[in-house]
Amino acid sequence: MTTTSLATLEDRAAGCLIGAAVGDALGGPVEGWTPEQIVQRHGGRVRGIVGPWYEDWRTARPIAPYHKGDGHVTDDTLMTHALVRVYGTVRDHLDAHAIADHLVPDLMGTPRWIPELEAEALPLQRIFLAEKWLVTRLHYGHVDPREAGSGNIVNCGAAMYMAPVGIVNAGDPRGAYEEALDIAGAHQSSYGREAAGVFAAAVAAAFVPGATAASVVDAALSLAKDGTRAAIAAVREAALAHRDFESALEPLRAAVAPFDPVGPDYRAPSLGARRPSRLHSIEELPVALGMLLVADGEYRDAVLGAVNYGRDCDSIATMAGALAGALGGAAAVPDAWAKEVAEASRLDLHAPAAEVAAVAREVHARDVRRRRAHEAAFAALTEPR
Repeated sequence: MTTTSLATLEDRAAGCLIGAAVGDALGGPVEGWTPEQIVQRHGGRVRGIVGPWYEDWRTARPIAPYHKGDGHVTDDTLMTHALVRVYGTVRDHLDAHAIADHLVPDLMGTPRWIPELEAEALPLQRIFLAEKWLVTRLHYGHVDPREAGSGNIVNCGAAMYMAPVGIVNAGDPRGAYEEALDIAGAHQSSYGREAAGVFAAAVAAAFVPGATAASVVDAALSLAKDGTRAAIAAVREAALAHRDFESALEPLRAAVAPFDPVGPDYRAPSLGARRPSRLHSIEELPVALGMLLVADGEYRDAVLGAVNYGRDCDSIATMAGALAGALGGAAAVPDAWAKEVAEASRLDLHAPAAEVAAVAREVHARDVRRRRAHEAAFAALTEPR
């Protein structure tokens, strides 16, 4: 892959968030199914935007009442854009208290267009139960935001919307990791919280000039802990043996399976699924990183690999799309896909990227001033007397 070492912050931010939204929209209609079922339903691999799995999507189980398909984004994108709005309000680094003070009121108090419902509604009425946990614990339970994630099911719910944290900490994977861990404490615990930190770090690493798919995965591994690190390492080893997603689908699933407590049937999780553990990992992040490697960072192949993997493929494609888009910039995302998703979802996909890039510049300027103040204070403490 040819890296875009001279791409601007704004261009990479656009690639990241537009790429995430497009991946989300492509993966939505086949979420929850196996690669074999996807081939049977669509007469082959999915190669672009497709319609809903069921024509009667309003009442068909287990899809109802969501219109997944036809370019509609899902809750991954809705939550990502909500986090961007928090950054736009605070205009500095965030913590778990910012989630309680700003994200929760946004979810439960401001009606917005919800593409899958084809209606204006509160975001709270669309998000999954694991995300409703934020409102339950923080608004109604008055739990300390730093601890509110404890007790929630452990899944990818926090990780799926952490791309803005990586953008605000562009080029600083460790800073992104630590900030995302703090933010995600309000939402998740255990390996769900860890995945949020590692995904944000991977996004930040993708902004480094000259970054590649390999360097992004190396950055993720340098920070990941416990089962999350082991799962990423296993998937990386499997991915390096493949150069097309078709041949990689089964090997990547086999590599992540020992760390994924959900089990072989995604719609019938095992009794041990989604419980805290130092030995396990969410499936979505390691597979997204694996598809990024298989595609050598190229957007189209990384996202289509994630989509055709099935299972929780809207979140996998959201993460793969964010990373590949950050590596390649806005031009990496097929323009026809981006336009169709924006029109179908009635969303401006460019505005959130421009907003978070502007915030990133402001935060970096503050960080420089803070660092210089620290350096001056430390110098005064340590200079010879």
